Amino acid sequence: MRPQQRQQPARRRARIAIADLNLGRKHKPDYWLLILCATLLAVGLIVVYAISPALSAANHVSNSYYVGKQLLAIGLSLVAFVVTAKVPLKWWKHAYKPLLIVAGVATLLALILPVNPAYPAHRWVRLGSFSFQSVELLKFAIMVWLAGFLADRIKQGSIKDTQVTLKPLLYALGAIGVIIAGVQSDLGSTGVMVAIMGTMAFVAGLPMKRVLLIGGLIVIGLILAVSTTPYRRERLQSYLHPEANCQTTGYQACQALIAVGSGGMIGLGLGSSVQAYGYLPEAANDSIFAIYAEKFGFIGSVVLLAVFVAFFARLKIIAERLTDDFSRLLVVGVLSWLSVQAVINIGAMIGLLPLKGITLPFISYGGTSVVFAAAAVGLAFQASQYAGYSAPRISSPDRSAPKSYRDNTLRRAQY
Repeated sequence: MRPQQRQQPARRRARIAIADLNLGRKHKPDYWLLILCATLLAVGLIVVYAISPALSAANHVSNSYYVGKQLLAIGLSLVAFVVTAKVPLKWWKHAYKPLLIVAGVATLLALILPVNPAYPAHRWVRLGSFSFQSVELLKFAIMVWLAGFLADRIKQGSIKDTQVTLKPLLYALGAIGVIIAGVQSDLGSTGVMVAIMGTMAFVAGLPMKRVLLIGGLIVIGLILAVSTTPYRRERLQSYLHPEANCQTTGYQACQALIAVGSGGMIGLGLGSSVQAYGYLPEAANDSIFAIYAEKFGFIGSVVLLAVFVAFFARLKIIAERLTDDFSRLLVVGVLSWLSVQAVINIGAMIGLLPLKGITLPFISYGGTSVVFAAAAVGLAFQASQYAGYSAPRISSPDRSAPKSYRDNTLRRAQY
């Protein structure tokens, strides 16, 4: 068999992949994205290491317990990053069904399995010493599904069709509102998923009137969720008047502000912290930015925010330079997910937003959040290999161009 004949199946597979995603010419990925992500993970590990003596003393475990678990989480996150960065984007586009099924089963298990008395909300799947937060997988699955769903609607020219596009989105939002916000009482994660869906739909070309209509329905649902739940009303009151409830419902908000203010301009130092010794609840998780500000002060906080802004800017640049709808929407989903979550966490710690019990990406202690955030970045890292180049469509070359040009166009597409 001639070598040219053996290459035919590979050429056909390449043509199918290009016709499906139209990714373009492959080149070096965006290594700045990887460097900034690694920097954030390193900062989180340093802060967890610094406060691990206080956490270990409060929970009667060894001094290396929290650092060891965070190192394990980072190791798993590297595996997740490699998997999503290497498995072709075409595969992810068609993998949304098993992802949604697994996420649905995990959510169901979280609802029916016994809860930890210290954390009574049905948000974790707990099997012995293993715990898994199902909503993080759900965020990832919804992002992948929505990127493929909207990309197909763009290709079909039905992105503005109410029955084909808007109805499924409203059904998905309704399910998220009932299960995540209602049953699991996780309004913070609900807000993140709504932001992911709204941003991706807007970028895909959903008319602004319909985006505003969805936004109005969400606001009504939010008002109902807050007004009908006593602890949410208390949180709102604590947010509006934290100084009036510092010993009760506003305790965490007040202690977070004390931690941030205690840092001053340059911070108390890496080995010095007061709030981590039992004063600030969830010091390693939801409140870790306040601990960071206490240790590194205003200057250190500005530096950390600058790293986050640079990281999000790289994602924005990648999304702008992608020509394929699926990969572009996927990166937009990663950007909206991580940026909104960071804004909610940091805003709550400095008193600009109500407390929502949501982690700071890559910084907070916890395995599930770190692993799925790294998996999302892996998808964006792979997509960055195609940013800035447009792929010629082999099915419809320019018939007015010279024959030699058309032949070269087809040849580049095949290889």
